[in-house]
Amino acid sequence: MNSQADGHRVGDHEVEVEAGPVKVAGHLTVPENAKGVVVFAHGSGSSRFSSRNIYVADVLNAAGIATLLFDLLTPEEELTRANVFDIDLLARRLVDVTTWLAARTDVGSLPVGYFGASTGAGAALRAATDPGVDVQAIVSRGGRPDLAGDALARTTAPTLLIVGGRDELVLDLNQRARESITAECEITVVPGATHLFEETGALEQVAVLARDWFLSHL
Repeated sequence: MNSQADGHRVGDHEVEVEAGPVKVAGHLTVPENAKGVVVFAHGSGSSRFSSRNIYVADVLNAAGIATLLFDLLTPEEELTRANVFDIDLLARRLVDVTTWLAARTDVGSLPVGYFGASTGAGAALRAATDPGVDVQAIVSRGGRPDLAGDALARTTAPTLLIVGGRDELVLDLNQRARESITAECEITVVPGATHLFEETGALEQVAVLARDWFLSHL
């Protein structure tokens, strides 16, 4: 992690959040003089330990943005495959966690952004339309915004859709979703990248794009 003066970590917490009838685990990092806080919603088969999301979170932290990576489901819930694709359930979890953040003294007053990957992007877009939260910006990485359904038309937060150039099916889904989003929305294609952005330099591009989007909109 970079060590710019405004990127020093002043809070690094393992947290447990009540989300409906369960408690979910997360990791909250708060840099000095934080400008905002970004909540991560991972994709199916992933967790708060996703190396890709941790990398992006580190880049955001170095830019003075707090981050919360958390598990959308409990270990028991993950055993039921249908839960992984239950966008309504995942969106409710995001709303509950965002409400919990708003009550904290360290980050409660900060503007909130969502970073969603794969199915998590659909959940983030749906959660952002909930009247109980105030989300200022959304970034989707290789996301499935189509899973947000009719919530796309109600999206008000500026949204950046990042897609790999070789992830053709998802690119098509994102282009269609873009037509349904009436708020500020951009699609950025990372040339040569596949769905997981495993190619050399691809994830670095994602992190820079996300950082710049959040810095300009939070």
